[in-house]
Amino acid sequence: MSLNIIDLIKGQLGPALVSNAASKYGESESGVSKAIEGFLPAVLGGLSNNADNPLVLDAIMNSSSPDILGNFDENSSNNSSIASVLTQIFGDKINGLVNSIAAYAGISNNSSSSLLHLVTGATVGSVSKYAVDNNLDKTGISNLLKDQQGIVSTLLPAGLSFASLSMGDWDARYKFDNDKDAINMPSEEEPKVEVTRSTTLNGTFPDRNKDREGSIWKWLLPLLLLIAAAYFIWRQCEQRETTTTTIVKDSGEVVMDTATTTVNDTATGMSSTQTDEDIDLNGTALRGYKGGMEDRMIAFLKSDGYKNAQNDNALKDTWYNFDHVNFKTGSADQLEAGSEGQLQNLTAILRAYPDAKIKIGGYTDKTGDETGNKKLSDERAKFISSWLEKQGVGSQIMGAEGYGSQFATVDASASDADRAVDRKMAVRFAK
Repeated sequence: MSLNIIDLIKGQLGPALVSNAASKYGESESGVSKAIEGFLPAVLGGLSNNADNPLVLDAIMNSSSPDILGNFDENSSNNSSIASVLTQIFGDKINGLVNSIAAYAGISNNSSSSLLHLVTGATVGSVSKYAVDNNLDKTGISNLLKDQQGIVSTLLPAGLSFASLSMGDWDARYKFDNDKDAINMPSEEEPKVEVTRSTTLNGTFPDRNKDREGSIWKWLLPLLLLIAAAYFIWRQCEQRETTTTTIVKDSGEVVMDTATTTVNDTATGMSSTQTDEDIDLNGTALRGYKGGMEDRMIAFLKSDGYKNAQNDNALKDTWYNFDHVNFKTGSADQLEAGSEGQLQNLTAILRAYPDAKIKIGGYTDKTGDETGNKKLSDERAKFISSWLEKQGVGSQIMGAEGYGSQFATVDASASDADRAVDRKMAVRFAK
């Protein structure tokens, strides 16, 4: 499954960082959030363009901790290492990028420049940490960056394109599509199909077999192209994963409340991402997507659904799956990079609705020993509970429990990609 580097960075650029930066630079939180949203794909695209640049690879290998919030000042415009990376990936187009994002986000050029350095520091640091955690050498880092080339243009927020960033032909190397309706990869010389037309020579008749071969190609080639296009569309549709909200009735019947998002396809190597946007939390912007966990939880709370629930029985059947919270394989206390961003969002929701209570659940697929699965899922649920308690919302947590593979729906013999839907963490409201 192709890794989306931005998922590694989200935990570093959550609400806490946005609030801190807005206060430090004297800007609105929404302006800072929009600037970060615009800079992320630009920086990632710049690194992808320079995946074989030894100076960029050295900077990633030698990068310090990606804890941007804890090292806020180290990632300012005075950081020579980050400035060097920016020079390598953008050259003399840095000012154009800074000015364009400043206008897009409604912030000053100085603030825009500082945020560019922050985003670059977060990106380089997160890639460096991932490389260390996964024992990647320079070749591995280079390949990781190259994997991003096909998705960069899809990450641009609405109303922004590479063309609008005053970047000239900066993105021409990979033909990033500014209209966001497709991704155009570098063109290669198309093979020429030559059809030999028979003519009468010296009074003899043309070779009819050759005529038939030419006529066959006239309809066969378009047909093959049509089949290839149909297969591509089918694979794209097959990539759509149903994000399920598990409803467990007293009878043991499992019902699924579905919301669709797109995911990576391991078999084909094609990737597509659900673009994050601002989710309104009573005037505060959370990074999420329409129909995602945060959006549905906030909609439920705003509708007074929680307030009107008479007891826990009215709430226990509706679970909200985390979209981005993942543990390292076999671990119950080590989150994958990028997971803390959604936990911070959940913390913000609980703080905005202090009367709301929640319960946390952990789930596994059907592979492995069920006793071990139950234990691992339970420990993971309790780890998330402990993490939230440290954020000061422990009084709103009514419990954390692991269910192992009890509610798994995909057979153990299925592919790992198919079984991934059963490996999840979830949360529900409680009373």
